[in-house]
Amino acid sequence: MTTVKMLTSGRKIEVMGIINLTDNSYYPESRCLDGNGDDDIDKVVRRAAAMMEEGAAILDIGACSTRPGSEAVGEDEEWRRLKPALRAIRREFPEVKISIDTYWPSVVRKVYDLIGEFIVNDVTAGYGMPGVNANDNEALSEMLVTAGQLRLPFVAMHMRGNPATMQSLTSYDDVTDSVMQYFHEFAEKAAGAGVENWILDPGFGFAKTVDQNYRLMRDLPRFSEFGKKILVGVSRKSMIYRKFDITPEEALPATQVLHYKALCSGADILRVHDVAEAVRTVALYRTMEP
Repeated sequence: MTTVKMLTSGRKIEVMGIINLTDNSYYPESRCLDGNGDDDIDKVVRRAAAMMEEGAAILDIGACSTRPGSEAVGEDEEWRRLKPALRAIRREFPEVKISIDTYWPSVVRKVYDLIGEFIVNDVTAGYGMPGVNANDNEALSEMLVTAGQLRLPFVAMHMRGNPATMQSLTSYDDVTDSVMQYFHEFAEKAAGAGVENWILDPGFGFAKTVDQNYRLMRDLPRFSEFGKKILVGVSRKSMIYRKFDITPEEALPATQVLHYKALCSGADILRVHDVAEAVRTVALYRTMEP
């Protein structure tokens, strides 16, 4: 416990609020598409405003669900959804820090041309989505080269397969060792592409069983060896609601318990649906773990 406190004491902690430009994300309250498949811009702006008022440091905007079983919408549709929402958010909140949840290099370039610097949040860590836009046979993926050229912060997440296959790809000799090895390999590719400012996301819920997710949470302090910020995304996920046979709507209290555990274990960024509750959890952590 002493080691963890030394690692976590005094560090900057940020809450990242989720805005989904989708109609099929697993938590319906986060969805911001209207009945015609177009952005509900008023809802997007209201959600962004509420999150910022509650203390969000980053707004994470995604136009394609990557939950298990979801289908890709394609790069053109992602951009069609993102463009008006980004314009509205930048117009209303010109200083807010924005993260874009995408695995398309073309979307990254278009977002950069529209709003300038932002955080790339890539669930494939630049390897690409198998069956959609895989890059894993390339020495350096186009996504990493793009992020490196534009000097963008990059969230790299661990996963296997794609949303249709990931939950069948959960065989590991040791899940933590496998995820650690994944990031050792990613670190080399990132360095080769000039991506220096990258953030580590262990990928809770992606190609892991419920028990494997909790094993990763217990082992989270190990990831500090990379010397990178650690992002934890467990908000209302199936590792909670399946464990207790409840719904995502009922999973908020347990989410905050895991958030506190993650903070004690070295997490720097919490990616959440419920900003106010996460901010209070951070405040309690600061009070209890000086």
